[in-house]
Amino acid sequence: KRNIMPSLSGSRPADLDRYWQTTLDELASLPPAPEVEELALRSTEFATSYVVRLTSIGPYRIFAYLSIPRGNGPFPARYYVARYGSVVEPIPQGAANALRQHYVTFSIGVRGQRGADQPFAASFPGLLTQDIDDASAYIFRGIVADCCRGLQYLISRPEVDGQRVVAIGNDLALITAALCPEVTHVVCTPALFCATGDLLPRTQAYPLEEINDYIRSYPSRREEVNLTLAYFDPRWLAAPVRASTLLIGGADGELLDREALDPLLQAMEKTVEFRETEHSSYKD
Repeated sequence: KRNIMPSLSGSRPADLDRYWQTTLDELASLPPAPEVEELALRSTEFATSYVVRLTSIGPYRIFAYLSIPRGNGPFPARYYVARYGSVVEPIPQGAANALRQHYVTFSIGVRGQRGADQPFAASFPGLLTQDIDDASAYIFRGIVADCCRGLQYLISRPEVDGQRVVAIGNDLALITAALCPEVTHVVCTPALFCATGDLLPRTQAYPLEEINDYIRSYPSRREEVNLTLAYFDPRWLAAPVRASTLLIGGADGELLDREALDPLLQAMEKTVEFRETEHSSYKD
């Protein structure tokens, strides 16, 4: 394990910048080696779909769906960052037809998800706590790198308008924007790392209950878990984000309501707008 003093819950790790710069440097040392194959089943008269495979840290081969409108670009891009799931919430194979006519759509399948589940198939529940007591080995370090690699590939496409690239998803969308300034817009519905620290004991909901279960099972590892989660806490990563951000939180009294997310909102004061969730995917 890395020789670092454990942080208290809610503290910014002293070496947070180095932790993520090391991750990005490791990613930069590996060529993406893209393999692109047309997906005729999802292609239409107005958009062509592809399966894309890329190399991320590990090295590990990850997976994505790409849809490009026919016609003259460049087009704005919608980047669907990885969800927490594989079967119940499969990665979108494009988007609604009305969107695919006008936007490049790109959705990433990170390590462990379907399409990228060889040699590692993620467990749900289970993925959120895999190697969580060792920040350097925590599975989400690799998953964040996967999301960054997907963004790097997306903006390399000549069909993409680099001035209009939106990352859509959970906390990983915001973390990706913090590490990759090429993201110009973010739509984030926190679900994984905004509810760490003092908020965790207030919920028994999946997937956050995975962390509570882990701490109950391994109480001696609490400080190591707190340290790992601190590296992924959006509060500490949000300050450099310049992308216009829509943060979708809970209604008053819910775990991630405006009050709970206020430290994050303060860190992003100039670039963020907060909205309460409608508890409806299409409305949000």
